[in-house]
Amino acid sequence: MTRFSMLLHQVLTPAHSRPGGSMLAIRTVGLALLVGCSFSTAASAHDLGGPMGGFGSGFGHPLAGFDHFLAMLAVGLWGAQMGGRSVWSLPATFPLIMCIGGVAGMLGLMPDETIRLAIAISLVVLGGVIAARWVAPEWAALVIVAFFAIFHGYPHGQLTLRAADPAAFTVGFVVSTGAIHILGIAVGYGLGRIWNGRLVQALGAAIVACGIYFLFF
Repeated sequence: MTRFSMLLHQVLTPAHSRPGGSMLAIRTVGLALLVGCSFSTAASAHDLGGPMGGFGSGFGHPLAGFDHFLAMLAVGLWGAQMGGRSVWSLPATFPLIMCIGGVAGMLGLMPDETIRLAIAISLVVLGGVIAARWVAPEWAALVIVAFFAIFHGYPHGQLTLRAADPAAFTVGFVVSTGAIHILGIAVGYGLGRIWNGRLVQALGAAIVACGIYFLFF
């Protein structure tokens, strides 16, 4: 059997039916996220030059930065992991507070370097609570999510000033953020049934690694 055939067989064989399958899957997920990090930086995630349009530009912006996407995904994952009201309260809180951060961005209240660092740290914290499987009190989870939402909303506020239709741009990025939250909830519920939720924890650890990467690169 050639090396390619052996690799293909390993990939196509269900993870639970081969020794070390779960570890291989976890490493694969982590590698995929780290590869994504290598093609993005926390600064470039929100550095979109030129004029912005309306709804389409707003909707596409959260998807253009891997750091923002991972943070939104993490909020949904954490909500699904904790269960109960957190499934909807965390994803509902984040976009609302992002709008407050957007106003701060329009007013230029914080330096860009502070925002860059805070966004990277948000990945470390949100990924860390998922990796640790921390079932936080709801008020504590909401405080953490709301705090980082301010910094994720800040760059959107800056871009809103350049948008041809600021209102439509704002609606677009809020809708896009909500869609990423829903994706995180779906992934959290789907993978939470596998290996007693360890794959979700592994995703959290990989998000932490990406946050550390964004902090230093």
